[in-house]
Amino acid sequence: MYRDKKILIIGGTGTIGYHLAKRLLEEKPKVIRIFSRDEYKQYQMSIDFHAHATHLRFLIGDVRDYQRLLRAMEDIDYVFHLAAMKHVPFCEYNPFEAVQTNVIGTQNVIQAAIQAGVKKVLFTSTDKAISPTNTYGATKLMAERLISAAEYQKGPKATIFSSVRFGNVMGSRGSVIPLFKKQILEEQRVTVTDPNMVRFMMTPTQAITLILQANSMAKGGEVYVLKMPLIRLGDLAEAMVEVVAQKYGLQKEIRIDQIGLRPGEKMFEELMTSDEHSIASETNEMYIIPSIFESVKSEYFHRGHITMGSTVNSAVSIELIDKNTLTQWLLNEALI
Repeated sequence: MYRDKKILIIGGTGTIGYHLAKRLLEEKPKVIRIFSRDEYKQYQMSIDFHAHATHLRFLIGDVRDYQRLLRAMEDIDYVFHLAAMKHVPFCEYNPFEAVQTNVIGTQNVIQAAIQAGVKKVLFTSTDKAISPTNTYGATKLMAERLISAAEYQKGPKATIFSSVRFGNVMGSRGSVIPLFKKQILEEQRVTVTDPNMVRFMMTPTQAITLILQANSMAKGGEVYVLKMPLIRLGDLAEAMVEVVAQKYGLQKEIRIDQIGLRPGEKMFEELMTSDEHSIASETNEMYIIPSIFESVKSEYFHRGHITMGSTVNSAVSIELIDKNTLTQWLLNEALI
């Protein structure tokens, strides 16, 4: 699918962008353009990927700048839109900044992609977009709706728009794993909002595999919801303490302090709303929510991706990952 193709990764210097670029380079694309506003991370990434220098281009830019996006999309086949303001408390304190990046920025991506004649645009959303209680979730929900609506407002243009929705990616910027590690090493303690808080979590490898699978299946307007396991924050904190203490030879006892929920945070996240449950189809790896404008297109069923009539209901079973599995994830993905 990607051999000799031209790819743009917006927000490409983030954790997901980094791993996505690494994975896509295995497909031998003609070029991957890394678009972000983080000059230093682009420099670091160029060093890490020096062996692939002929296939990588680094573009400084912001999704708020339509003209810069349009220039970046010239002659591009596939766009992965990963850029966002993601930190919940900072989005709460700076709500319009979150709107400008997550909402207006996404509309700029849509308009530029249509204008440039891009083949496919995949937008990465979040489980916080479900029944949002914070600014971040609300802006990502709006961005999802913009992407779905774009599919039916593009007129004769051929660009395919779709979204993929997932939860926390272990080790990503803004995730608790780098914070826990820093606290353990520097303060000999971990601060946990609530040990019984549960979150959907997956490894970077799992996230990238399913992002690419969703993009290959996309017909237009859908939201792909990755099947993610749940973790208890308390279990993750305990696993982190064990792994970090063992790796760095820490002898002092590491305490776990409960500090309470931050503004806009939920105790429990959701994969889908009850309305989405009633219309979604599923594969082994994901649920597929059709656009609100029409039902799932019949091509899915003809290509064997989905079992007809296989729908998701509110009683869907979700796996809770135990501490031992979390410990193995931390070690196998080299997150510590």
